[in-house]
Amino acid sequence: MPTVFEWFEGLPVFTKYWVALSTIFSLIGRFRLMNVINFFLIYEPFIKGFQIWRAFTCLFYYPLNFHWMMNMYFLYNYSLRLEKKEYDGRPADYFYLLIFNWACCIVAAILLNFPLLMNAMIVSIIYIWCQLNKDVIVQFWFGLRFQAMYLPWVLLAVNFITNHDATEELIGILCGHLYFFLKFKYPQEFGGPSLLNTPAILEYYFPPTSNVRGFGAAPSQNTGNIHRGHVWGAGRVLGD
Repeated sequence: MPTVFEWFEGLPVFTKYWVALSTIFSLIGRFRLMNVINFFLIYEPFIKGFQIWRAFTCLFYYPLNFHWMMNMYFLYNYSLRLEKKEYDGRPADYFYLLIFNWACCIVAAILLNFPLLMNAMIVSIIYIWCQLNKDVIVQFWFGLRFQAMYLPWVLLAVNFITNHDATEELIGILCGHLYFFLKFKYPQEFGGPSLLNTPAILEYYFPPTSNVRGFGAAPSQNTGNIHRGHVWGAGRVLGD
């Protein structure tokens, strides 16, 4: 059995540091080593006070409770799948995906006034994986099975029913859809230009590790919260 350290070192780079930073900042908040209000994305200090660090800490901090555990499960599960499979050998492409979704979530958070981004970012990653593996059967609560393409909407519906608010899930879906549309559907189905080419500077620092560059068509089949709380189910691929 691998040790925790060996397991952690075996994770792909961006999933590894996303999990690590989310754990560290949440522990800092739990033990009150810093005032967590400084982690929140709040308009006045962020825009007018130039407290730029809030754009990062609002992504990694989350209240340490059961819902944090569910968030971490989904973060680990779906970021790992994207980075090791769909983006295998293309770390710069995956990093650019994260940057794009993060920027979209920041804009939405400022406009809609929600201070933490973890939930929306995770849902955006889930949405992209589900679109790239839409016909894979996933298992939800009580053995419920359905195609992966419905999973983000099931998460949205569950949180709306239990917490009467699914704004963050909806923002995550919209951010993930915007990336998926610009990266895949617009150039491939509508014949438009590729608008999300990875910048050369990212490829310089994170060079590809395989001979395959870019993507083919977006596959339609694959055989092979913050304080308000979220009660997501496991969302596992059948057979995991």
